[in-house]
Amino acid sequence: MTRKARLKMKFFFWIFLFLIKGLNAQDSTIRIEGYTQGTTYHITYIDTLERDFQPEIETILHNFDLSVSTYNPNSIISKINNNVPNVIVDQYFTECFNKAKEVWKHTNGAFDPTVFPLVNLWGFGPLSSKTIDKSKIDSIKQFVSFQLIDLKEGKIIKKDKRVRLDFNAFAQGYSVDVIAAFLRSRNVQSYVVEIGGEVAANGQKPNGNYWQIGIEKPIDNHDSTNPIKAIATLHNMALATSGNYRKFFIENGERFAHHIDPKTGYPAKNKLLSASVFAKDCISSDAYATGILVMGLEKAIAFLSLHPELQAYLIYADNNSSDGYKVYETPLINSYITEIK
Repeated sequence: MTRKARLKMKFFFWIFLFLIKGLNAQDSTIRIEGYTQGTTYHITYIDTLERDFQPEIETILHNFDLSVSTYNPNSIISKINNNVPNVIVDQYFTECFNKAKEVWKHTNGAFDPTVFPLVNLWGFGPLSSKTIDKSKIDSIKQFVSFQLIDLKEGKIIKKDKRVRLDFNAFAQGYSVDVIAAFLRSRNVQSYVVEIGGEVAANGQKPNGNYWQIGIEKPIDNHDSTNPIKAIATLHNMALATSGNYRKFFIENGERFAHHIDPKTGYPAKNKLLSASVFAKDCISSDAYATGILVMGLEKAIAFLSLHPELQAYLIYADNNSSDGYKVYETPLINSYITEIK
């Protein structure tokens, strides 16, 4: 798959919006951008020494791809998926695996990285076929379960060699955390890191304001940005949005979005259009946003009531609304969100 094609498949909810507003060269503001993981990244940070960290960041992102990118046939995750013997995992893979196991348990399986073969079957992965065949779906479901794979002493153990992993649902969020940690290690305390639409921010802009990011209206759109529904102000936190209005296809009049329910083997069918999740780290925001979108509105509300460490802004379909959708907000969301009327 070409970089251009992969770029179109990513979620560009709000990457260009408020990252540079109110900044100027006299503020020792450094802005860098580039390509990684089949998408773009934008990083802005305040550094009185005016250091350019882009070469180091590019190296980190390259090594990250070599660990967990299913689009790289030589990555650790690709070798594990292809059952290459004696693969030793690294820290990136280990962190992703352990986080995936945690989120899988907390979401009662709504989030499951072993869904990879189904993602490909439905045409949303690097080995896409887009074949809608119930017999194939039922066959694949037999080896889609995180119970069938484990990590012990740096090595993956599979109960079924057909099990394949996909960390794409939250790897970008984790890469945001990795870059944020790198900046802090260089004594940079004010920054915003965005990769593929997932973002983490720390500190304040030179004018004393917190960093702000826009959240799009959930309008079906493969290739470009949508109007802004709300503005999120990030007080030293991360935000990830998962939606079903970017990656989808329509066949025989039926719409199929890319979030696959591992329990049914089919794309999730519910009222949720997008889930924006705030958390302390972006890997959590990204992974739980995906799991919530698969759960659906009612289960998501019940889940969030048990997890106050997560705050969420959920947009869901409602035919009785003039816009065709409504919003559910967790109790503290007003501290972060300003809606645009």
